[in-house]
Formats: sequence, structure tokens, C-alpha cells
Amino acid sequence: MRHYFLTLMVAVPALLAAAELPNWVQPREMDNVKARKNFWSFQPVRKPPVPAVESKWVRNPLDAFVLEKLREKKEEPRTELDRRAMMRRAMLDITGLPPTPDQMRAFLADKSPDAYEKLVDRLMAGTAYGERWGQRWLDVVRYADTNGYELDAERTHAWRYRDYVIRSFNSNKRFDQFLKEQIAGDELWPADSDALVATGFHRTGPEHIVGGNQDLEMNRQEVLIEMNAGVGNVFLGLTVQCARCHNHKFDPFLQADYYRLAAIFAGTEGREVAIATPLEWASYSLERYEWEQKVKPILDAIKAIEKPYRAKLKAEKRAQLEPKFRDALAVPEAQRTPEQGELAKNAESQTGSTWDEVLATIPAAELAVRKGWREKLHELELIEPEPPPHAYAAVNSGKPHATHILKVGDHKMKQGQVEPGVPLVLALARGQQDLGDVTRDVAGRRAQLAEWLASADHPLTARVFVNRMWQFRMGEGVVKTPNDFGTLGERPTNPKLLDWMASEFVASGWDIKKLDRMILTSSTYRQSAVQRRRMDAEVVRDSILAVSGQLNAKMYGPPVKTPIEQEIYDIIFTEQEPDNLWPLPKDRREMYRRTVYVLNKRTVRLPMLANFDQPDTMSSCPQRPTSTHALQALTMMNSDFMAESARAFAARLGKKDPVGDAYSLALTREPRPEERKLAEEFFKKGGTVADFALALLNRNEFIYLP
Repeated sequence: MRHYFLTLMVAVPALLAAAELPNWVQPREMDNVKARKNFWSFQPVRKPPVPAVESKWVRNPLDAFVLEKLREKKEEPRTELDRRAMMRRAMLDITGLPPTPDQMRAFLADKSPDAYEKLVDRLMAGTAYGERWGQRWLDVVRYADTNGYELDAERTHAWRYRDYVIRSFNSNKRFDQFLKEQIAGDELWPADSDALVATGFHRTGPEHIVGGNQDLEMNRQEVLIEMNAGVGNVFLGLTVQCARCHNHKFDPFLQADYYRLAAIFAGTEGREVAIATPLEWASYSLERYEWEQKVKPILDAIKAIEKPYRAKLKAEKRAQLEPKFRDALAVPEAQRTPEQGELAKNAESQTGSTWDEVLATIPAAELAVRKGWREKLHELELIEPEPPPHAYAAVNSGKPHATHILKVGDHKMKQGQVEPGVPLVLALARGQQDLGDVTRDVAGRRAQLAEWLASADHPLTARVFVNRMWQFRMGEGVVKTPNDFGTLGERPTNPKLLDWMASEFVASGWDIKKLDRMILTSSTYRQSAVQRRRMDAEVVRDSILAVSGQLNAKMYGPPVKTPIEQEIYDIIFTEQEPDNLWPLPKDRREMYRRTVYVLNKRTVRLPMLANFDQPDTMSSCPQRPTSTHALQALTMMNSDFMAESARAFAARLGKKDPVGDAYSLALTREPRPEERKLAEEFFKKGGTVADFALALLNRNEFIYLP
């Protein structure tokens, strides 16, 4: 009896506790999550004391943490870079552009003890700072200017999100506000068009938009998958997407967690929201009308040339139809039966003509006339008025559909229904009694998520971002897997440093530039490198443009197209009319803008950028790989872009000392005696200045950070 009574005393509370659990979590799952909630990244951030290490090497608290860890391993810091190398590293790292000879001379001439700190302040105050940081953020959120997949259509207004990011870094916007605007700017600041543009974050990933019959529910699930992945990877630094088909195999994330997070976005849809003023609308309407009046006669002329040949092709194809299709077409549309209507619709699709079929039947003389009209049309297309401003946004759509757990992630295999909420393990780790529930009202779900993510005591948000900052400047994060702070991710190499930075970041008011400056001015950053880092693809291209004198520093606006190789053109436009389907800007200077403003097409990337490891933007890229292969050398030596740039670079060199000028512009130093001798021998053997300039742009010293 006593044994039975004791058993009952233990069992009843357990049963009661199980009964109190929500229907989306089972007792065994709850036990598993509780048992694993003590993992390091789910624990509150505690600010450790700064190590009391004695050394003149320590310039700020970051150095103290680094030196302490080095001494634990019986190691010492590396030597500091010389001033010339330090200037070059800082310029390329902070602005993404190399120093000019004048900038280098001015820095070397400044003998004040804080000359380097003043340099960092100047660079961080410049607009190139936001362009450089913006590119890194766009990598992480997988931004591109097109949808991806088969059609890969351009997103007319998506570029405003890119500009929003650049402006945010330049203005040193608080990171918690930066986060909130992207998650729920439309809910938190409904009258702010900038906050509305920021919600484009939810739409930065690829979207499967194709023609034909669509499974709308499947399409919707794909959109939710992208939204979940964005929040999970970018802000939480967790692989929540691994729980879409089943409970996470390694981290304490339930499949229900995944769908509760998705439920937060169940009432969210992508929409292009007009943010233009009445004056902008009126101006656009007038410009559009005037432009269409110029275009109409050209289109009419082209149609007039094609009309008889299209009619002839239609008649020929109609004659080859089966009798039942011809008979259906013969019946007036208003008198057709439903069956005849289907037959007629099918017949119309069979008798249509593609552009190549039409062009093959037009005589050469008329084809030449048509080509002339097409060229005039393309000229007008280059000056087509820009549509009035719209935000490529994510907004609330009304009452959302119920969210269910999907067996193996299949939208046709619905299981239990769940309400919106955040991952259970994070709710438990923070002591949330509501188990991370979010409001069931459509309006406010994302706002609650944003506030939860941006709370000062969140265990992940600050850690994840300061780790990205450290990785950006040092080449490797304190956690070497920036998008995975889970159990399969790397453990922090210096946990105290990570938590000190996270604590300090929040205490400073989420001040990005303050912590960034601390990193950039530390002795740790100024050390010589064990293994040099190659510049990002965009920095390689931008540096070439800068040194060759072609760089257009214009900021912001719609993405620009640059020349592409014929082979690339043929890949994109195999089923399109082959005349000027990749129109270059009327103002050719636009083609030489910084790479962050160049059209980023998901399915086809510029060979130079792809060869130097530009992300494919189909998924978040927390850290770019660094590959070495033959295509890089072929691109740098043989591409049209490099040949043009080398000629432009050569044109900048004086006749008196082209070798000295070239080294000064490209490497901001004088050539060594042996380098000058080799160059002179090259010229004596008939080498051209353009070839010499091309060789200099291929130096490791040019494309690697000191």
C-alpha cells in the first residue's frame, strides 16, 4: 500500500503537468527540450570582467581578452603591420576601395600618435562605409534583383531595400531598430515609408514564380519557408529550417516550433506598396503618356510588317489541324458549347507563331526595315520613365489560413494545428511562462517577434551580430559558423570575448559603429596576417575600376546592367528574339558604378564575380569561401572587362615614368629596383603599357589584403 501511495504521489503531478502542456508538444518532447536548454548559446549573456593582463600591446578591452587566450596557449601576438600596409588594409576593409596615392601620402605624413585612429574615423564617416557593410549584409539575407528559378524575372522595386541597408549603416542606425524595421516596420511605424521598404527583408530570398497551372498552397509554403529561413539564419543564427519535416535531429527544436514560427507570417504577403507623392504620380503619368506616344507608331510599324506573315503562318497551321479543332474555330465564339470552347482554345494555342517562325518568313528587304524600327524602339526603351516609387514590401493581408504541422513538410499531409509562437527552447531558457506564444491577431504578430528578438536579454541576437562583425573584420568569427550557433555549429573560441562584445553592444544602445571602431583600432586587428585574405569579388572589380580611373561613385537607384559575354547572353535568351535583350545604360558611365549597384541576377552571374566566389543568393551566405582555380586567372588576363580596364589604366600613366606611376596608383608604393628593371626589360622587348598595366592588376599584392 505504501509503495502504491508513493507511486501515486509521483505519477499524479506528472500527469497533471502533461495535461497542462499545449497540444503541439508531447511530454517526452518537453523533457528533451528542457534537458538541452542549457546549451551555451541559449544561456543569458553575462558580461565578464576585462582580464587584468599586463602588456603595452593592449589598446582596448578586446585586446585584453585576446591576449589572455593567447597566453593560455603559450603564444604571443604577431608583429604589427607597417603604416603603409595598415592604410591599405583599412581602406580596402572599411570602404572596399584601395587608397589613392594622395591619401597614402597624407596618412604617412601625419606623425601624430593617433594618426591611424583619425584615419579610421574618416573612413567610417564616409559613404563607402555603408556600401561595404551593406554588401556583407546583403550576402547574409541572400538579396538579389531577380526572383530566381526558371523565369528569374527582375524585381522592379527591390533595389530600395538595398539602398535602405546602405543608408542604415551609413547613418549608424541602432541595430535593434534596424532589426525591428525589417521584421515588422509596417506594423511598428505604419507612416514611415523607409520602415515599409525595410520589410523587403522577408522577400529577399528566391521566389518560384512561373506561368501555367499553379499549386497555390505549395507556392505559399515555399514563401513561408523563405521567411522562416531568413529570421532563423540571419537573426537567430540557427538552422531552424532543419525542423520543417521532423523534430531537429541535433538541436532542441521541435517540428511544431518550425510551424509556430511560420504561423507568425501566415497573415503576411508580399506586395508592392505605392509610396510616391501625388506630384510624383502626376509627373510620371505625363512622362509615360509622352513616351507611349513616341513608342506607338514604332510598334504599329513593326506589327504592320509582321501582320501578313503571321496571318499566313496561322492559316497554314490551321489547315493542318484535326477537323474537330477546325470545326470548333468555325463556330462564332458566343455560340460555342463548352466543349467547342475548349477545342477552340486548344486550337488557338496550336496556331500561334513564335518570333523565330515569323522572322524566318519575312523577306530580307522587309526584315532590314523591321530591324531599323526595332533599333529605334530600343533607343526609346532606354529612356522609358521610371515607375513612381513603390516599396517591395511584406505587409498584413487579412485573416490568415490556419497553420498545421505538415508531415515530412508536405502541404497535402496536414497534422495538428498550431498557433504562432517562437521556439520553445528559447522561451524556456528565458523563463517565459507563455512558452513563447504570440498574439493570434494578424496585426501585431511580427511586431511581437521583432520586440522579442530585439530585447536586451535575448541570448542570441546580440551574440550573432557581434560575431558577424568580428568575422567581417578578422576573417573568421569567434564562432566559426556564423549562421549556426546550435549543437552542430562550432563552439566559440573565446566565449568571454564574445559575451563581452555582446554585452557592450547592447549597453551602448546597439551602436554598430562604436563596436566596429573598437575592433578596427585594436592591436588585434593591426597584427600582420598569418594567412592573407583575398578581396571579395566586388572589391576586386571596384578596385580595378578605381585604379583605372573609370569608377563612377554615384550612389543608390535601380540596378544597372553591364556588358556580358555572348556565351552568357545565349544562355539567358535562348528562346527570345536575339536583338538587344540586354540593353546597356544610355549613359555608359553607369556601367562603371560600384558592384553593389550592378544587377544581381540569380540564375546568371557575371563571370568575374562568380569566379571570385560571389554568393549564388539562393541561400544565406554567412561567410564566403575562398577558392583558387584557373578560371580566375583566365578572367583576370583575358576578359573584355580587364582588357578595357588595362587600356584605361595605361592612359592614366605619364610618359616620363609610367612604371612609377603604375605602382603608385595600383599598389600605392614605389617599384623596387628589381621590379623597375623587369618592367624596363619588358618594354625593350616590345611589351605595351596596356599589357604592363594588365600584369600589375594581376599581382597578388593587388587583390589580397595585407
